[in-house]
Amino acid sequence: MEAVIFDMDGVLTDSEPLINRAAIDGLREYGIDAEPEDFRPYVGMGEDHYIRGVAQKYGLKYVPAIKARVYAIYFNLISGQLKAFPGVRALLDQLRAHSVRLGLASSADRIKIEANLKAIDVDPAWFEVIIAGDEVGNKKPAPDIYLAAAKKLGVAPRRCCVIEDAVNGVRAAKAAGMRCVAVAQSFSASELQAASPDCIRPDIGSILPADLGLKREV
Repeated sequence: MEAVIFDMDGVLTDSEPLINRAAIDGLREYGIDAEPEDFRPYVGMGEDHYIRGVAQKYGLKYVPAIKARVYAIYFNLISGQLKAFPGVRALLDQLRAHSVRLGLASSADRIKIEANLKAIDVDPAWFEVIIAGDEVGNKKPAPDIYLAAAKKLGVAPRRCCVIEDAVNGVRAAKAAGMRCVAVAQSFSASELQAASPDCIRPDIGSILPADLGLKREV
């Protein structure tokens, strides 16, 4: 492996509960009383799918203004609340110290990526490449976002390892022909196993260099 590509939500930070709460509160303003589990099939697919899928389930026509309102609620929620998962900084520091090429590929819009990284005090410059969900045609579980990250890095997909937390994300990484380490931070290990990752760890702090397929210890 020459490069490690990180997903963001559910991998670097526990943002899923906050976007879930924001989506529920935002849809409530449109007369929808959604349940947290309604959103689960759309985790990892980006906010348009995440919100649209539930809105349509309840018969609400999805318009961009709904997402804008959900984001406004979310950005207020993350202030002072959003933290990086334990082990994130150590892993990033180790990989950077050994010149492992790093990418970030998130189904989230770039505005959310930037807000999250700022909230958890992770410098965007640590990633050589950042690809947002609104920059590719097909969202996860399609492989587009990971293929775009590999292309921009100039690294063959088979030499990239992805760190994912969501079933849809693991499927996207494998469809891209990449190694994938899944962390059971959003889904259970049994749920993730159904997507056939190369390795499953309980959390990002448990990832070992061998899991990532790196030739040298870091």
